[in-house]
Amino acid sequence: MSLAKGYFVTGTDTEVGKTLVSGALILKLRAEGMNALGFKPVAAGCYQDAQGRRLNEDVETLRLASNLEVGKLELCPYLLDMAAAPHLAAEKIHQRLDLDTIIEAYGRVSSHGDAVIVEGAGGFLIPLNAQEGLDDLAQSLDLPIIIVVGMRLGCINHALLTYEAIQSRHLKIAGWIANTLSTEMPLLQENIQTLSSKMLIPFLGCIPCLPESLKKPDNAPYSIEALSFAAEHLRLPAL
Repeated sequence: MSLAKGYFVTGTDTEVGKTLVSGALILKLRAEGMNALGFKPVAAGCYQDAQGRRLNEDVETLRLASNLEVGKLELCPYLLDMAAAPHLAAEKIHQRLDLDTIIEAYGRVSSHGDAVIVEGAGGFLIPLNAQEGLDDLAQSLDLPIIIVVGMRLGCINHALLTYEAIQSRHLKIAGWIANTLSTEMPLLQENIQTLSSKMLIPFLGCIPCLPESLKKPDNAPYSIEALSFAAEHLRLPAL
């Protein structure tokens, strides 16, 4: 049983737009009058801001969309310095990523809001430790899942494998979103049509490539303007 309303956002790979989509969904829910908050179970890759604070760009995007100040509420229980597979980055510093710790942190966030957007790390089957993975977290939270498909060569296979993996665990899928990663993506609409015919779940929209003025620099969160641009091209599934 889920602890709060919301969605679990997963992707077909890393760097496919989960953070952009998650932030956009938070804005859309907040525009509907809900106190929507973001949550990320683990984030790999940190930077220091001008005040010397250790931050992660994905988590800060969720914080910005959630309208929270830095330090106001912990949106991620595990911040890892190395930008690598989370369980490997944790092993390098002799740390174990614990599913129960993540669920407890999620519970604290959910107690402060009406809905929580949980952004996964990497793809759906990323391990947390030798025994547990993000798929176990998705099963524990039991939130409807939204699949973000990065539209690039190979996306059909990646999307269908992700879809099958989620279905095999008997989890609810709220829909899927196409995120255009390059203006040079060949046969974009044909790829979307193929996936729509193969994945029997709602298609929630296609985000075009961000205009140059909205693309984020390295080690920085997305701007509200970029998240708003993405939100304009999405529709919310029913909670």
